[in-house]
Amino acid sequence: MSVFSNALAQLNKASEFLKLPDYIWERLKSPERTLQFSFPVKMDNGSIKIFEGFRVQYSSARGPYKGGLRYHPKTNLDEVKALAFWMSIKCAVAGIPLGGGKGGITVDPKKLSSSELERLTLAFARRLTPFIGPELDVPAPDVNTTPEIMGWIVDEYNKTIGKQNPGVITGKPLAYGGSQGRGLATAQGGMYVLEEIRKELKWQPKGVTVAVQGMGNVGGNMANLLHQAGYVVVAMSDSRGAIYNPKGLDPVAVEKYKKEKGELVGFPNSKTISNDQLLELPVVLLIPAALENQITKDNAGRIKAQVILELANGPTTPEADEKLAKRGVIVVPDVLGNAGGVTVSYFELVQNLQQYYWSEGEVYEKLKPIMISATKQILQRSKQLKTTLRVAAFVVALERISQALEVKGWQ
Repeated sequence: MSVFSNALAQLNKASEFLKLPDYIWERLKSPERTLQFSFPVKMDNGSIKIFEGFRVQYSSARGPYKGGLRYHPKTNLDEVKALAFWMSIKCAVAGIPLGGGKGGITVDPKKLSSSELERLTLAFARRLTPFIGPELDVPAPDVNTTPEIMGWIVDEYNKTIGKQNPGVITGKPLAYGGSQGRGLATAQGGMYVLEEIRKELKWQPKGVTVAVQGMGNVGGNMANLLHQAGYVVVAMSDSRGAIYNPKGLDPVAVEKYKKEKGELVGFPNSKTISNDQLLELPVVLLIPAALENQITKDNAGRIKAQVILELANGPTTPEADEKLAKRGVIVVPDVLGNAGGVTVSYFELVQNLQQYYWSEGEVYEKLKPIMISATKQILQRSKQLKTTLRVAAFVVALERISQALEVKGWQ
């Protein structure tokens, strides 16, 4: 099943619990606009290479399209459509006035020089420019893209339109209108969600074992926050493999080792395992923070965690969801678990438009009640409907999106 088929399966599951006009369901089954670009980039050796890029603008019912740009060799239109759909749901779950979009380029950025990466980005930015803007579509970083790359896009956009407009992109460097707290936002938002789940389950952090899949910005930061809160992080991974120590790992030391060696494998006093093995470890809490489709019908029966907190987008397939629910495994869905990132992106957009900037403390002070409120609403709806947290989150989001569609008269 394709990634977008998974997304539509989640939509169909939510439809069993929510009565909406047929036109709304039909409207949500496909994006409002799909952009696909093929463009040349001059390489360092003088050759010309053709790259393919995408931008899917899924829903603007609640506001401008919002979503990241990823650079990955497996990025394709199907994946981008699914991610744009999930962004539409996620923004509605958080209650922020934005719609959903996503984009990317099919490329392995690790194989490009810094100058090639910049030329690639600028070529993509020129093609995106007519279709983005703070009141239309606001991209942001995603897999393998950085604040520096976002800065290049803003600069190219501003040159084209002939004026300064930093709000066209979020996740920018602080010196170019970025927001304090943006780098930690997804992980910090996940911690606020986890705190409410912990209270619901009557856990104490001390001694709770955790496996974190993914050592990027989100996974690495989450591991550090968990460690600081008293959780025992026993496993971590990157794209090359995973490490495991049942007595616990120090995420700061692991991150330092990765920076020095370029990988986690070989970290002292740890056992090397695969990413697949990490998912099946006997831990209390599992945090997928890498890519989609990691937990499937094939391995769901071997998952031993009591709770899965999704910080990646779409890491669990619908078939796996069904199996996990039957076994009593609690899955905190991505559209809630990682919504802290897009919420602080929204804060950045607001600050850009106001030309007034907040401290890191002010950012988290505003983020915390949004994440807590969203979690409590979804927990309550889950109990009311006697269904999973994912279905409850979709129901909450779809109610909000449908209300916006109805008042706009989109019939």
